Formats: sequence, C-alpha cells, structure tokens
Amino acid sequence: MKSQINNLRQLQELVLTRDEHHQTGDGSHIDKLSDAIDALERKLDPQVDALYQRLYKKSHIVMAAMSNGCCSVCGMQVPIAQSQQVRLAQHLVTCSSCGRILFASDADAAVNVAEKPDRDDQRTGISRFSAEELVSLDLDGCGKVEAITALANLMEEHHFIANADSLVTAALERESVLSTAVGTGLAFPHVRGVEGGGLTMAIGVSKKGIDWDGEKVHVVFLSAIPVAVSAFYLRLMSGIVQAFSKKGGLDVLLDAKDRAALWKALVKATRHTVK
Repeated sequence: MKSQINNLRQLQELVLTRDEHHQTGDGSHIDKLSDAIDALERKLDPQVDALYQRLYKKSHIVMAAMSNGCCSVCGMQVPIAQSQQVRLAQHLVTCSSCGRILFASDADAAVNVAEKPDRDDQRTGISRFSAEELVSLDLDGCGKVEAITALANLMEEHHFIANADSLVTAALERESVLSTAVGTGLAFPHVRGVEGGGLTMAIGVSKKGIDWDGEKVHVVFLSAIPVAVSAFYLRLMSGIVQAFSKKGGLDVLLDAKDRAALWKALVKATRHTVK
C-alpha cells in the first residue's frame, strides 16, 4: 500500500501543478501534465482509484499529512490507534472529519517553526506572508539552485522554518516537474506540505537576472506552503503577478538600494492585489 500512497501523493502534486499552470502559465504544458496525471491514475488499484475520484470531485486536495497527530488540512486530532495505522501504511486511512486520505509526514521534511502572528495584526499585502528579514538583494551571480538555497537558508536563519536543506531538495524536485518561472521576470519555487504554521515566503532580487530554465528571472518568491492553503496559494501567485506584470512594474524592486527600501516597495505594490 505504500506504493499506492506514494502514487497518490505524486498525483496530487501533478494536479496542483496543473492548477497553477492554468492560473499563471500560457497553457503550453497542460497536455503534458494531463498525460502524466492519466498515467499515474492507471497505476492505482481499482478501490484506491474509486476513493480518489470520489474525493477529487469535492476538492483537488485529496491527501493530507498527519502532522503532530492531527490532519494537516482540517486540524482534527487523529485517534492513537488510527495514527499508528497511518504510520504503518498497510492500508488507506481517511480523516474522520474531512475524509481526506492521511499519510505520515516525512521525518526529515522542512517544518514551519515561525511564531503565530497576533490576531490583531493589521498587516497588508505580501507582509501577511513574509517579513523584512526574509528579503534579499544579493541574488546577482546566482543560478536557480543557488537562489533557492539562499532564500531557504534565510528562512532557517531567521527561525521561520527548520531544515532548509530539505526545503531546497523538495523545491528542486518540484522544479523538475515544471519550471516555476512565469515569463514576466518572476519565479515562484515552492514546497507544499510544510506544516506547523502558515504560508511563509522569502523574496530575492537579481538586477542582472537569473537563467531559470531559459527564462531571465529578476525576482524569486520561495514559498513554504501548508497543504490546507494550496488553493489560496494560486490566488496569491495571481495577485503578485498582477502587481508586477505591467511594463516597468519590476523597476521599483530593481531600483531598491537596501533591504528596507525593497521591503517597503514590495508591501506597497501588493497591498491591493494580495488579499
């Protein structure tokens, strides 16, 4: 059954990747992604496929990690006997609350360790998901791997996530499926399933530009995403692209002289498009 669970996890990632491409891509990879999805579906046992299809009709998020003994999507506590079954992975176990298929979190996976914001926090735009200490002007001379690594290390250095190396590995695995460069000088590398807190984003700028699978990227948005907010992440990407897609839209970021100026420009530009 472990192989079936792995297939389901890969299938969910491909489906969500296709959803992202619908949102921000030009549609050129839809057929390729759909073929890969169909191929994985054919590997599912009939009973597993029937459950998958039933859940998929309700939500594209059909899998949920069991994190700290809870379903990472709905937050329901998993009974002890059931949690042991999830870890053994000898058969499928579904959450008694939301019905999603549970799987055990990887022991070495990146974890969100940031302190939860105050409920009265009135942050706007991108400041809801990032912080001034998570922005960098130092990506000149970096390639794609170096840029992702630098931003992941920034997240760990400032105690937003644990295990930057795992985050980098997972982000590069996602890049191998389909590049996250969106053709407007922006790239959105990300890792889903980073539980323990909210969505966290680190942002880096390269004035010279980074060769990102044949595209020149000037601004990189690295995100650690809890599974539960995967659908919201699509809207977040769309809002950021909207903020910077107009001609000259990136200039305000590329002209920033220091981290404080870059952060101020990011928050101002996204205050109406990121909600």
